[in-house]
Amino acid sequence: MSHLEMKQRLAEIILERSFQYRDDPPFTLASGRTSSYYFNCKPTTLDPEGMYLIGHILFEMLRHSDVTAAGGLTLGADPIANALSMISYQKGKPIKSFVVRKDIKGHGTKSAIEGNVHRGEKIVIIDDVITTGGSTITAMEIARDAGLVIDRVVTLIDREEGGRENIEKYINRVDAILTRSDIMDLFNKRQSPGK
Repeated sequence: MSHLEMKQRLAEIILERSFQYRDDPPFTLASGRTSSYYFNCKPTTLDPEGMYLIGHILFEMLRHSDVTAAGGLTLGADPIANALSMISYQKGKPIKSFVVRKDIKGHGTKSAIEGNVHRGEKIVIIDDVITTGGSTITAMEIARDAGLVIDRVVTLIDREEGGRENIEKYINRVDAILTRSDIMDLFNKRQSPGK
């Protein structure tokens, strides 16, 4: 399967399992905004085929970089980072995964970041969906406070609602595997198959 074929198949899985559309009542997003469509990426990112495709696509995106780890705010980023980590190991260029906690535990090491990452490592911040960019920026701030060097941000889906631009105030490179437009184009084609 080529990189393009993998992205096309991933878009189909997202449309089938992770995309919902309704006008009344609209969905309330994590940002507090309302929308007629909603992406719940877990049915895709926790699926074996979804993880396989995401891991391969992400690895191709990062193959020529010098990043050593990838992760983001739990829970959205976790299966994506883990898929990348597994595929990268199989491909002979391991990229570790890590978890950024939303809330620091009051016991044990009290670490905001879990995983085998160390100050000074070059990393990628992962997110499943970017809307306003708030959760991604939170993960970036925690990673920087831990001394990690952020190379770029990669999201599974960019909703194209200003989040990328908000994140770009903090870092130069934000990549999306797919965009809302990609999924909506596929959705519209399925709604009117004769066109």
